[in-house]
This record gives sequence, C-alpha cells and structure tokens, in this order.
Amino acid sequence: MTAATDVEPAPPARKPLVGRLWSWSSGNQFVGVLALLICLVIAFSIVEPRFFTVANIRVMLTGVAILWMVSLGLTVVMLTGGFDLSLGSMLSLSGFIFIGFYLHLGIPALLAVILTVIAGALIGGLVNGFLIGRVGMPFLVVTIGTLSLYQGVTYLVSNGQTTSLTSSLLDAIGFNTALGIPITVWIMIATFFVSLFVLRMTYFGRDVYATGGNPAAARLAGVNVTRTLIAAYAIAGGMAALAGVLQDAFISAASPAGSGTIIFDATAAVLLGGTVLGGGIGGVGGTVVGVLFLGVLQNGLSLAGLAAAWQQVISGAIVILAVLGQQLQRGRRPTFDPGALFRRRRDRA
Repeated sequence: MTAATDVEPAPPARKPLVGRLWSWSSGNQFVGVLALLICLVIAFSIVEPRFFTVANIRVMLTGVAILWMVSLGLTVVMLTGGFDLSLGSMLSLSGFIFIGFYLHLGIPALLAVILTVIAGALIGGLVNGFLIGRVGMPFLVVTIGTLSLYQGVTYLVSNGQTTSLTSSLLDAIGFNTALGIPITVWIMIATFFVSLFVLRMTYFGRDVYATGGNPAAARLAGVNVTRTLIAAYAIAGGMAALAGVLQDAFISAASPAGSGTIIFDATAAVLLGGTVLGGGIGGVGGTVVGVLFLGVLQNGLSLAGLAAAWQQVISGAIVILAVLGQQLQRGRRPTFDPGALFRRRRDRA
C-alpha cells in the first residue's frame, strides 16, 4: 500500500505584461489624459525647440505650483461628494494672514508660514466643514457665501491695496533651488506624497472614499461622516493657505485680487484626473496628471505665440474633449460595499 504523495498546487499563472497594463489602465480614469499629456509634450518639443529645455521646464513646474496646491485640496473635498468654491478667496486672504503674522506681529517667517496654513485649515474646517458636515447645509450655498465673505474680509484688511513683502525665506521658496530643482517643486512633491499616503494608507482616507461613495451606508458602517467632512474642508483650506504663501513668494507681495479663476482651473484639473463630482472615485495621482496637462498645454500654446484669446479657446475645447473621453471610458460605477467597512472596523477593534 503506497502512501499518498502530497502535491503542491501550481502557482497561479501570471498575467502577461500587456494584460497587467490593460488591467491597470482600465482601473485608472486618468490614463487617457496621461497619454494625451505625453502626446502634447512630444508635439510641443517638435514644434517649439524652447519647450523641452531645463529652463522652460522649471518655469512650467513653478508656474503650476499654486494650481497644484489648490487642486490637491479640492480633490479631498470632491472625494467626499462636496465642493468648495471659496478656495480662491481663501488663497487671497491667506496672503494677508501671513502679512499679519510676519510684519505686524513680528513672528519669524517659517513659523508665520506654519501658522498661516493652520489658520487656513481652521477657517475652512470651522466654517465650511462645520456648516456642511454638522449643520447639514448644502455645500454650494455655504461655499458661495464664504467665497464672498473671505473676499470681503480680504479687502477690508488690505484696504484694497497690494502690500509689498520682503522675506529671505519667501525669496528662497520662490526663486532658489536645491540639488538643481526649485524649492517650490520639492514642496509640490512633498505635498503630493503626503496627500497620497493620507488617502491611500490611513483610516481617514478610507473614510473619505466611503463618505463620497455612500454617506448613509458609511454611517451604518461606523464612519464619523461629520468629522470626515470637517477634516476634508480643513485640508482644502490649509492647502489654499499654502498656495497663498507661495503666491506671496512669487510676487513678493500680497494682493487682494488673488486669482479669480483658480477654482475653475482646479476643477478642470481634478475632473481631468478622474475624480467625479459625485464623490468616492478618483485620487490625487490623477489630479497631478490633470494639473501637469493644463500646465503643459498653456505653456506650449504660449511659446507657440498664440494670442491669449485663442489659448483660452483651444484650452477650453481640449479640456472638454478630454473630460468627455473620460466619461466614455468610465464604465459602471462601483457599488459601495458597507460590509467591507464593517469588517475593517471589526479587525481594528
């Protein structure tokens, strides 16, 4: 009688490279925009010799820094199913908050930057986040109101005048390099990886996606939706405040005018990156692709010598076509699974 021989099961067959790439691309809505971005870089490099140079790449990257910050913050809010129209006004107000800390109170520049970001987060969380998450007011009503509120406060504290600013720290942020790379770009990289880690590797990030996917089911699964919404709007306010500090660094002044169209550009970047208005789908990886797409497009058209009006026409048309392509690429939206959250809460306990 022979003993039965244990036979180890064969390992599952590994998909070929093409199959793995196809699976990855089908699960990421920004892949089409990424392919279009690569095509734009190639086309502008051929048409305009000045495009693919170190100097122009530095200018292009630093030029999208403010949009980068606002877009990352807006992504978190949109993932919860909300929106924040007040980020442009917060950006302008934060420039004068920094002025108050640095010039009027005499606080060192680095500490003033940190306090400005904290102030933006507190204002965004305690005003927008509280009214939307706790009181239950519609996000459009609240953020339209705070857009006007922040703008009015900015004009009151500035008397409608631009205030000049001199700071060695801001000069370094705006114009110096480290290891041959502008310090502004290092800040952009750091904020991206921190945002990516928070959304993908923390319980808060999972709560953000759950809240955007289905708030009622998220509450049943034990997610504190109110706290998640307050935190999301606080993050957006803090990122807008950081963008305001960068604007101060670039122009060596704080301006009450700010950037009136920044929220529309940020919305385009986030949508291009695959984050949907309904919430629960998307991420900062796609947002970065969207920001770079807009930056390359505007920079290349400017180098080509097109009039500003034609730049707006072409940019708007390409953005619409790119978002339309994403809508066609996007299949049926995944159903939110509250059972997964129950299991995650049980495992953590």
